[in-house]
Amino acid sequence: MLVVDDGAAAAVARGKSLLAAGLRQVEGRFDKGDAVIVRDERGREIARGLVRYEVEDAERICGLKSEAIEAALGYTSGPVIHADDLALLETAAPID
Repeated sequence: MLVVDDGAAAAVARGKSLLAAGLRQVEGRFDKGDAVIVRDERGREIARGLVRYEVEDAERICGLKSEAIEAALGYTSGPVIHADDLALLETAAPID
């Protein structure tokens, strides 16, 4: 499971990709390509998506700007979850 800040939750609700900068917490076990739950900081499930990093790497890039990922990991797979791989839940209303 991934916990995201309000800015990332709003971006996801508008159909944007989930970027590492918006990650606040990584929980559980998953591998690259697995479906994961995305929650906001209040614990509401807002989406599910196919993650592009394994759990250990997701933890290492939590909160990093996109340009810092390669330096942290030695590679980059783009956003944590691409918009094309995200399924929004009905409760994921855009946050103003």
